[in-house]
Amino acid sequence: MEPEVLSSSLRGGTISHSEEAFSGMTDAPPAWDPRQYCRFEAERDRAALDLLLRLPGDLDLREIWDLGCGAGQHAVLLKRRYPSAVVHGLDSSVDMLERARSLDADVDWSQGDIAAWRPDVPVDLILANAALQWLPDHAALLPRLAGALAPGGILAVQMPMAHETRHHSLLRATTAEGPWAGSLAGVETIAPLLSPEVYYDLLAGVCGEIDIWSTTYLHALSGPDAVLEWMKGTALRPVLAALEDPAMRAAYLSALGARLGEAFPRRPDGVTLLPFPRLFLVAQRR
Repeated sequence: MEPEVLSSSLRGGTISHSEEAFSGMTDAPPAWDPRQYCRFEAERDRAALDLLLRLPGDLDLREIWDLGCGAGQHAVLLKRRYPSAVVHGLDSSVDMLERARSLDADVDWSQGDIAAWRPDVPVDLILANAALQWLPDHAALLPRLAGALAPGGILAVQMPMAHETRHHSLLRATTAEGPWAGSLAGVETIAPLLSPEVYYDLLAGVCGEIDIWSTTYLHALSGPDAVLEWMKGTALRPVLAALEDPAMRAAYLSALGARLGEAFPRRPDGVTLLPFPRLFLVAQRR
């Protein structure tokens, strides 16, 4: 996808550009909150746009799936770039799909789980932006997705390397301590990704061209408790769902917020800096 196509779409103001992890999970309370998530939409969307810009420029696409499409903005961008293609958006969140449908684009929106997804016909492009990190067993998942591609088809994936970050380490430490520890025992958070070499090996049997890289973004977040607010939009959702007592939830957030505030202090200019690494892969089937 050419840079000018993406930038003109965003400048038009018709597409909200948030990106991360509205997929792979159910809508058990508290459900994905678009307003909370979109507090940092520009920062979250940077990686998605970087991934789209790495797609080959000579693609002739007929069947496109955006897995974990969230609010639908990237599926709409793909439809604009490839108007003759049939574009599908899959997400587990009813609220996110409702927002996607409000974009009034010629995209087929479907509710479903990526783990159960099986396309009816081979796919020319599978986009999975910040969604697969929520799914288990990547050793089986990645070859299955690559196997769903048509010859010459592209698998484009971006996943936060969140488990390795300082703020996720503090989340796990806080979860394991305090009066809420019993309630949170067994609550799953984001697991570590596999190594780039392992992802390469998983795809090499099916794909001839594989490009894997990582980037660490230094997000300049504004507002009080910025890192805590960032995490409320995604990573904290399973934890908050398990803490049904409002007082216990508030105590947990206070304890975590204090740790995050010490590790990521707000600067004199009001900005909090959050380093965030992400893994990318673009693979083309033989």
